[in-house]
Amino acid sequence: MPLRLDETDKRILRALQENARLPNTDLANEVGLSPSPCLRRVKQLEEAGVIERYVTVLDPSKVGAGLTLFTRVWLIAQDADTIDQFIRAMRRLPQVMECYIMLGESDALLRVAVADLDDYRHFQSTHLTRANGIQNVKTDMPSQVVKRTYALPL
Repeated sequence: MPLRLDETDKRILRALQENARLPNTDLANEVGLSPSPCLRRVKQLEEAGVIERYVTVLDPSKVGAGLTLFTRVWLIAQDADTIDQFIRAMRRLPQVMECYIMLGESDALLRVAVADLDDYRHFQSTHLTRANGIQNVKTDMPSQVVKRTYALPL
């Protein structure tokens, strides 16, 4: 069950989603609190697990990972051992940015970041194999990024 957030919590979270490096005094001013209560609320949100962690968002093209592909995966079986084996393998791969076990046509959906198509071909032939519980793979390549956000609507 989601934690009940009041409007002040939501203002804090919206501000931190926009800029996690915002100093506490600036955050407090932005959300209408004094610094001490603001910091206390942020700590409470962290301890409750609402704020999982802080990250830096990079421009993929500037760090050699400019190609994003979406890969639908069908597993060799849907038993717990096969799924667990697949999950362990995907968690180890830095190219796999997101991995979802799906309900529907495919068993899993991956968002993969690589340098180029040759890099992806190597990744696919090395890691998206029966050794990792995978039977079949279909890859889609976006032609344009229309929107990419990491901020949840509050």
